[in-house]
Amino acid sequence: MLQVADAVQAVRTGRSLTEVLARCPADLRPGTQSLSFYVLRQLGAAEAARQHLAPKAPPPKVEPLLLSALALLWPGAEERPYADHTVVDQVVSAVRKRAPASAGFVNAVLRRFLREREAIVLALAAQPQALFNHPLWWIEQLQKDWPQQWQAILKANNQHPPMTLRVNARRSSPEAATSAYLQRLTAAGIAARPVGPLAPQALVLDRAVPVSALPGFAEGDVSVQDAAAQLAAPLLLQAGLPAGARVLDACSAPGGKTVHLLELADLDLLALDSDASRLERVQDNLKRLGLKAETRAADARDTAKWWDGRLFDAILLDAPCSASGIVRRHPDVRWLRRPTDIANLAQIQADLLDALWLTLKPGGRLVYATCSIFKAEGQAQIDAFLQRQNGVNAQEVEGVTGHLLPLAHNGDEAAATEPSQLDGFYYALLLKS
Repeated sequence: MLQVADAVQAVRTGRSLTEVLARCPADLRPGTQSLSFYVLRQLGAAEAARQHLAPKAPPPKVEPLLLSALALLWPGAEERPYADHTVVDQVVSAVRKRAPASAGFVNAVLRRFLREREAIVLALAAQPQALFNHPLWWIEQLQKDWPQQWQAILKANNQHPPMTLRVNARRSSPEAATSAYLQRLTAAGIAARPVGPLAPQALVLDRAVPVSALPGFAEGDVSVQDAAAQLAAPLLLQAGLPAGARVLDACSAPGGKTVHLLELADLDLLALDSDASRLERVQDNLKRLGLKAETRAADARDTAKWWDGRLFDAILLDAPCSASGIVRRHPDVRWLRRPTDIANLAQIQADLLDALWLTLKPGGRLVYATCSIFKAEGQAQIDAFLQRQNGVNAQEVEGVTGHLLPLAHNGDEAAATEPSQLDGFYYALLLKS
């Protein structure tokens, strides 16, 4: 519990859970991640319950332990991982190790919560942050952007994400490779199903497994990538590019879309990323899959420092964003973001679009993508770009371009109520005349 509480507190103070887990001892990491994800999905309710039960905040060493316990005791959508008495005993024991004088206080608060749980849950249901487990500003933004679907989106955000694979199309055609790999999974006792024609290389597992259990993973036969992210490469390449076409992946880390492009076509590809450490993951992906691309650490906006003046045939701009479409996969994101972040990120996205458009040859194509469902980072961003730039034609591709919500029946507002196999994304295909 101490590792979980430390992870939760780190997120509450602005640190990424991914960063925290990377520093967690390897033998404790899987359990810490699982419990941290659970707590973060219930953190809004836990914070409201703590304020209800103990209006004066406990010491900093104690509060994250208390919050973790309340989250684990809260009656959530998923089955609680531990029995009530186990949670109380474990957390009180952890408090005794860290702040012995507070053990009695924590024990009393938790036992009161168990006695009054039904009434407390009912009383706090009027608080949106407790009911939906998202910050209030986030809820209000979704209400504005998606007035028909906002509640369904919030509900979907608190579900477990599917584990989705991308079968390496270099082994044969995408359809044949996917069918053959599905048979290999079945033989290995791993149940999976195809996503369908929208993402022909995608297979969704019935249950997540370690990548080491995937047949041929080390050899590059398959990768882990959400189906929505698998739409980027085919969208950029759909009209076909000649062998050796010059392509830029402008914000490439961790490299899933980079290698997908190279699985589908022979390209002269430059993979940029402003973070040199994250660029190492791109290089690792290229090595595992036996693919080649030039990689360079650079801010794509500063073309004077990395561009040699040769125009690109195609550009993929998977721009930095709020990650509001992948909250179920990264439950810490909702607690890390601040309202001002959206405007700041939208400005970065606009700067990237303007800078990279100048490096694209006439007749070329640019795919703009964000893993966001906020309209400021999607349709509003592209609408503004079309107003600023001449010679831009935005081409629609049914089922792909526009906002993809993490809901089934995305295009039907009345039916879009259940979680989807796909993460939330936005895609635009821009042609240069």
